[in-house]
Amino acid sequence: MEAKNETLNRRAPLITAGIFLGVGLGGFLDGILLHQLLQWHHMVSSIRPLTNTANIDLNMVWDGLFHALDWVFTVVGLVLLWRAGGRDDVPWSSQTFIGSIVIGTGLFDFVEGLIDHQILGIHHVKPGPNQLAWDLGFLALGALLVLIGWIMIKKQSTVNSQ
Repeated sequence: MEAKNETLNRRAPLITAGIFLGVGLGGFLDGILLHQLLQWHHMVSSIRPLTNTANIDLNMVWDGLFHALDWVFTVVGLVLLWRAGGRDDVPWSSQTFIGSIVIGTGLFDFVEGLIDHQILGIHHVKPGPNQLAWDLGFLALGALLVLIGWIMIKKQSTVNSQ
């Protein structure tokens, strides 16, 4: 058991970098797919519907701020990855790194869905009929991604300790 914890602790810099990258990339995926391509919602479209130019402009600014935050998470993840790469004590594993990116993406979905969709109600995944189902599905997807990523990391720990 102690060997598993030591291996996990040594991989922590790689896992942390992957989680930050996953949060940033998950945000970009959400913004590009749901905000821009599908145009299901924008950042504050539930409180400022796209019914006039002023509201459209406001939503565009908030979408831009949202993407700026995604960019910050991605840059932090890249810096952490660079620093982890310079360390001899960090074991590299594609499965660990991808698993941590999956965790980060899931954390983005879950936290953003909980705060923006449920608590603040500033937008919903797909407003209209079945709005709650879409929002709950988004939360479930986030939780599932966190679980899958965690299993990937733990599975790598099991492989390394044998």
